Amino acid sequence: MSIALQSVLFLTLISASFSAQSSAHASEQREHRQQSRVAQGVANGELTRRETVRLWHGQRLVDAKQRRARADGVVTARERIWIHQEQNQQSRRIARQKHDDQRR
Repeated sequence: MSIALQSVLFLTLISASFSAQSSAHASEQREHRQQSRVAQGVANGELTRRETVRLWHGQRLVDAKQRRARADGVVTARERIWIHQEQNQQSRRIARQKHDDQRR
């Protein structure tokens, strides 16, 4: 195998590794932002105790799905889409609960 081909293969593997890591990092950042939104809702009274418990439970379910996807060491494109959809749904739940005019 030529050195040029080896270099190309090596760079391809490195870029794939970085894209997988950046995807995981983006998912973790999004999770952190959603947790902050819930905490903010609790602090300013937009969320009731029951709503908060439900939102935390929903986030734990998303976390469990992420752990399942990562368990084998590879997060496939289908798993990434699945996690992204779950995070979208959780984000919509947070927004609905924060703006439903229920107060603590």
